[in-house]
Amino acid sequence: MSASPLEPPEKSRDSLILHATDNAVSWITLNRPEAMNAITPDQRERLIQLLSDASSDPAVRAVVITGTGRGFCAGADLRGAPQPTELLPGDVARTIRLGAQRLVAAVLDCEKPVIAAVNGTAAGIGAHLAFACDLVLAAEEARFIEVFVRRGLVPDGGGAHLLPRLIGPQRAKELMFFGDALPATDAERLGLVNRVVPAQDLEKTAREWAERLATGPTRALALTKQLVNASLDTDRTTAFTAEAAAQEINMTTADAQEGVASFVERRAPRFEGR
Repeated sequence: MSASPLEPPEKSRDSLILHATDNAVSWITLNRPEAMNAITPDQRERLIQLLSDASSDPAVRAVVITGTGRGFCAGADLRGAPQPTELLPGDVARTIRLGAQRLVAAVLDCEKPVIAAVNGTAAGIGAHLAFACDLVLAAEEARFIEVFVRRGLVPDGGGAHLLPRLIGPQRAKELMFFGDALPATDAERLGLVNRVVPAQDLEKTAREWAERLATGPTRALALTKQLVNASLDTDRTTAFTAEAAAQEINMTTADAQEGVASFVERRAPRFEGR
């Protein structure tokens, strides 16, 4: 997670997003340190594809998203974006729907638990990328910025959906109305971050958490994620019905059977992710 040496201006598509799978953990690293990891369209599409691949790959049982250099993600790279006078009605909505919203949805819909290891500034869509993750670790130097108001823009990438559910509408409005930088320790206090650690411990902590998740009951975790993500948008009857259905599905998995057997036999379970 340390800063990489600056590469020549022209980078390959794959070099903008580093990817490796280690101990059943998919490590996804934004790699434009010279731009504070502002997301280009190519990077966005690569992220979406990697998250989709993680869902369908039985060899992947957890995901970590992080960045190189001083920034986790400074938001969308707006260089080259059409100016307002060049836009036709419907262009902006289509761009948001097919861009930032697809990226955040890819995190929320990933069938494996996703950890954000926030190494530095997370602004705009970069902040929402982190908040969409299931667990958020942050280096002490990290900060989160709802930067949209500074540019005269409305939050996108699901921010007005995510933040009120995480910290309530009043706190969400405060962050979005003023656009002030929120230090990692304050983000932890508000409940946006699970844990703040020294920068030198961020990768180690993320690895420990991810590898612990990767040895867990993968399908049970996926179903739990779905239930929790849907819980604030459903009534009790719907939530209870979904919970019962999830239990029905999960009890057909080998891991559920192993969990019950290990309890009866008084031993630690050995989950295989199926």
